[in-house]
Amino acid sequence: MLGTSGKFREQHLTKVAFVMFSDYTSMENVLERYERHAHIGQLVEDGDESQGNWSLQCFKLTGKVEVLEKNLRNFVGQDLDPLNLRELQSLEHQLDTAIKRIRTRKNQVMNESISDLQKKAKQLQEQNGTLTKKIKDKGKAVAERSQCPPQLQLHHRLVPSLTPAQNSEAVGAMEEVDEGGAVPSTTTLIPSWMLHQFAR
Repeated sequence: MLGTSGKFREQHLTKVAFVMFSDYTSMENVLERYERHAHIGQLVEDGDESQGNWSLQCFKLTGKVEVLEKNLRNFVGQDLDPLNLRELQSLEHQLDTAIKRIRTRKNQVMNESISDLQKKAKQLQEQNGTLTKKIKDKGKAVAERSQCPPQLQLHHRLVPSLTPAQNSEAVGAMEEVDEGGAVPSTTTLIPSWMLHQFAR
């Protein structure tokens, strides 16, 4: 049993070494294949289960950090010399996809901004129309008041309305003046404004 376990372990380490030093695989594939083989080897070594788990987790985290750092450098155009043609094409495709997504989001934000500006412009136009209407109404009212002559307005304010009795008295006084040329007695009620009319 020990011989079988040792032989399997030796084969497992050989496969892991082959995966680690292969030039035709990416780091992501290295991690996936290592995890698969490490998991099989861990099932055989029941006695070192706890230590194997910690070692595996440490290796996985370290490998993922290295992959992320490498990808980040590649995305900004650094450390491109080690990449082969296939890896460069893959990187280019990823960048093209990212650029398309960025442009799509940028256009969406621009359209939203334009829509907001159009709404604000419409509100300003409505406010401007309301103010223009108020100004026109005020101008129309001022024009209507200015159409009445000032002399007529003053005459209406100075001359009171006469009752029928007062009108008949005024007519009688005017007839006496025309016939005899004498000034009416003081007992005759003649409004003062009539005297001004006669003087004219």
